[in-house]
Amino acid sequence: MKNRNTQLTAVLFVVALALAPIVQAAQQPGGIPTRPPANEAPRPDGGPISAADPTSPQYEQMPVIIINSTGDVRRGKTGSFVLDMKPRLMFGAMFVNFKVSGTAIPGVDYVALVSPAYIGQSGYGTILVQTLPDPRGSSNRQSYSVVITLDPGLGYVIGQPSSAIMWIKP
Repeated sequence: MKNRNTQLTAVLFVVALALAPIVQAAQQPGGIPTRPPANEAPRPDGGPISAADPTSPQYEQMPVIIINSTGDVRRGKTGSFVLDMKPRLMFGAMFVNFKVSGTAIPGVDYVALVSPAYIGQSGYGTILVQTLPDPRGSSNRQSYSVVITLDPGLGYVIGQPSSAIMWIKP
């Protein structure tokens, strides 16, 4: 029986250590947490704290999302944009809003893209751009651009670079 109590104590200790960073628990000699909950901590100027406030402790802990292009793509091929989230979410995923612009026309030069994009538990996500054959004819040898710009949303912050470009080559 003594061995089981030791095992239970060890398991509880490991769980407590694993949960401490998540709840940001730290004890002072008096047993009071050193950092009050974010919704109770006043800002230095005395104003209320909100998730969109860069001085908010909650804002500091939000994942930062950036975007990069994997490069230019030829017609009839598939190109991609890579979303990178730091820090990655340990037990979940994230949906990120984006806008599409550029000289390429959705439905003519590439299959239309739909926002939001999914970022998995790994911290990475992709936006695939499937290009279409050129309906303008082979005499037109022009490249067209696809630009993805990240939009703000709940639960994340936009980092730099916040947009990326890909060229659809003939």
